[in-house]
Amino acid sequence: MSWLRTAVIAVVGSKRSGKTTTVETMVEELSSRGYRIATVKHISEQNFTMDTKGKDTWRYAQAGAKTIIAIAPEEIAIIEKVNRSLSLKEVLRRCRGHDIIFLEGFKKLVSKKKGINKIVVVKSVEEALQAVKDFKPILAFTGPCSTETLNVEPPYVDVLRCPKRIADIVENSLKRDKRERRTETYNNV
Repeated sequence: MSWLRTAVIAVVGSKRSGKTTTVETMVEELSSRGYRIATVKHISEQNFTMDTKGKDTWRYAQAGAKTIIAIAPEEIAIIEKVNRSLSLKEVLRRCRGHDIIFLEGFKKLVSKKKGINKIVVVKSVEEALQAVKDFKPILAFTGPCSTETLNVEPPYVDVLRCPKRIADIVENSLKRDKRERRTETYNNV
């Protein structure tokens, strides 16, 4: 999508609320529309590793390699050992060349960042009401909350029953953001 600068959309919510399912569903729907998508998942578990103990890549890391790259016929894995948290900017820089980057988690980091639209996954009306205070801007709510009891703006969308609707909301936000950037450019000339 050449008209599109990379959009960043954060999917936030409490543990076990359905964030991964939401990202998975949106990736499937939007990639079928031709968007090139990257996902970034925040993992707060200390000492987490993607590597497998005893495998060659693990052994390289144990020997002191800071970057390990494994290449297979249909996949490349890059493991970088870091001794500090990366900034959001550093993380996003690694996703160049994509139309949309979905962030899963990063709740504290993205809560008030106006340049990052949010989809909030909620389990209760109380969570939704709190999210309206905590997160700006919110594109939609989703999650295992009853649609009848959740009467807030932005809209609630059942991502499992209406994947096209939530994808439409995301796509419309991309187009709206593009128009706003164009208007800002013209106004600043």
